[in-house]
Amino acid sequence: MAIPSIQAIMLPLLEALADGRERAPRELVDPLADRFGLTEEERQTSMPNGRKAVFFYRLEWSRTALKKAGLVEDPARGQVRITGLGRSVLAEKPPAINDRFLIGRFHSYREWMRRSKPSSNGDAADEPPTIEDSRTPLELIDAAYKSLSAATAEEVLARLKSCSPAFFERVVVNLLLAMGYGGVAGDGKATGRSGDGGVDGVIRQDKLGLDVVCIQAKRWEGVVGRPVIQQFVGGMDHYRAKKGVVITTSNFSKDARDFVHRIEGKRVVLIDGDQLAQLMVEHGLGVISTKTYVIKEVSNDFFEDAEG
Repeated sequence: MAIPSIQAIMLPLLEALADGRERAPRELVDPLADRFGLTEEERQTSMPNGRKAVFFYRLEWSRTALKKAGLVEDPARGQVRITGLGRSVLAEKPPAINDRFLIGRFHSYREWMRRSKPSSNGDAADEPPTIEDSRTPLELIDAAYKSLSAATAEEVLARLKSCSPAFFERVVVNLLLAMGYGGVAGDGKATGRSGDGGVDGVIRQDKLGLDVVCIQAKRWEGVVGRPVIQQFVGGMDHYRAKKGVVITTSNFSKDARDFVHRIEGKRVVLIDGDQLAQLMVEHGLGVISTKTYVIKEVSNDFFEDAEG
């Protein structure tokens, strides 16, 4: 079973508070997880920032939604309790409590949702937004970031396919240097010539050249097969290299990938077009930052002595 959405948690959460006792939200995690039949893996699945479990984070947002509707309250810091209005709603035995239910019934919830989504001119939107999506705002931001990154990587790959072979070779060397290959005292360069078994660039990880990484850059549309990799592995001997990287704008055949796992005495890594573009975005090569968002949350440490 998948981790339940914010919407799905609302009614079970309110029912768990039906006895009127004050509880810390974390006290409700296991009972509700049991109710949904979550596995241990699903209970432990973390948010993108790794600080909270997805299920607990969604539970907190369900609690916030119920609180904005007036169905639960915070009688003390870190505690939650059902209200009289919440008990009256449960008495109706609703089949579900979700975003549409709360918008249709409670003015305070409608106003909160309206304020949460300003229109483009800065005024409140005519229609309140909804949280029908199963994900929390932080999950939505993370998903949007991944979508934008994927779109940028796709454009980067398209541009790489249209550049000259010499430029592509320089890009590959610069990427590996940006990733830390070459170290503080090392250096890297494109060979600027064909031959040498298809070695297009070399990175020397130290000034004496004792640790060398050979590079082959294939700006291809077709699949890179085993013969190309075999030739490259042989060419590494010219540089007395034990490490190599083959990078292409296309992809590798299964035979080529199987071959690199059977090589003895040398380590060769294959990077296809999709991975290449993602690495360029990740390491800021060929892209620029246009906007930065800082996500903030309340510091419990700051407010620890607030009631003292």
